[in-house]
Amino acid sequence: LGATSWKQNDCGKNSNCKLLATTLRLDFVTNGVIQGITFKDPKSFHINVLGCNKLKIQHVTITAPITSLNTDGIHIGRSNGITISDTTIGTGDDCISLGDGSKDVTIQRVKCGPGHGISIGSLGKYFNEQPVARIKVLDCTFTDTMNGVRIKTWPSSPSAGTADDITFKGLTMNKVGNPVIVDQAYCPYSQCKSQIPSRIKISNLMIDDVQGTSATREALKIICSKDEPCQNVKVSNINLSYLGAEGKAMSVCENVKPAVSGTQNPPICPRH
Repeated sequence: LGATSWKQNDCGKNSNCKLLATTLRLDFVTNGVIQGITFKDPKSFHINVLGCNKLKIQHVTITAPITSLNTDGIHIGRSNGITISDTTIGTGDDCISLGDGSKDVTIQRVKCGPGHGISIGSLGKYFNEQPVARIKVLDCTFTDTMNGVRIKTWPSSPSAGTADDITFKGLTMNKVGNPVIVDQAYCPYSQCKSQIPSRIKISNLMIDDVQGTSATREALKIICSKDEPCQNVKVSNINLSYLGAEGKAMSVCENVKPAVSGTQNPPICPRH
C-alpha cells in the first residue's frame, strides 16, 4: 500500500531522497489515450508524463488523502500536445503539475481537491531548463485545495528560462487557500538564495473569469521577479470573496503592471 511509504517520502526537504515508485509512467508515447482508469493511494506520483506527444488523458479518477506526501496526480515534463479532460483528482500534492518543456497543454473540466492545485513549475531550479509555452487551464473546479492555479519559479535560477502564453479561464474556487498565485520567490525549506531574483521570464499571461471563495484574504497574488518583471499580463472578471475575520479579499502584486478589465473583486493591483 502507498500509505506505508508516505512517511518515508522526504523529497520536499531532501534533494538526495530515494525516489519511490510512480504508478503509471508514460515515457516518449505518441498519439496515446488514457481513459476510464481509477488510481488510488500510490507510493509517489500517480501518473508521470515525459517526452510525450499528442497524448489524451480523459475520464480518469485519482484518489489519495491530503496527508499523502509527493503524490502528484499527473506530472508533465518535456511533452507537447497534451490534453487532460473530464478528470477528478484528489491528492496530497499538486493535482496536476507541469515541469519545464511543457508545451501546448490543455487542462479542461478537471475537478481538483483536496490537493495543492494545478501548478506550472516549479521552474528555474536546474541549468538549461526548456521553455514552457501555450498552457491553458479551462473550466476547472477547485475545492478545499491549498492553491488554485499557480505558477512557481525559484529565485537564484542557475540559468534563464521562459513561461509564455498561459491562460487561466473559467475557474471556480470553493474555499481555496490561494485561488490565483504567481510566486517567483518559491523557495521551500530555504533551499535557495531567496534574495537573488528569479531569472524565469513570465509573459502573455491571461487570467479571466475566476469566481468563488478564498480561504485566505490574499485571493490573488502576482509576485513577479525584480530582474524579469512579468510582461503582458491581463486580468479580467475576477469575483472572489473571503469570509474570514481579517476583512475583505485583496490582491497583492509585485513587479507587474497588468491590464485590468471587467469585474474586479477584489480590486486588482490597486497600487499599480
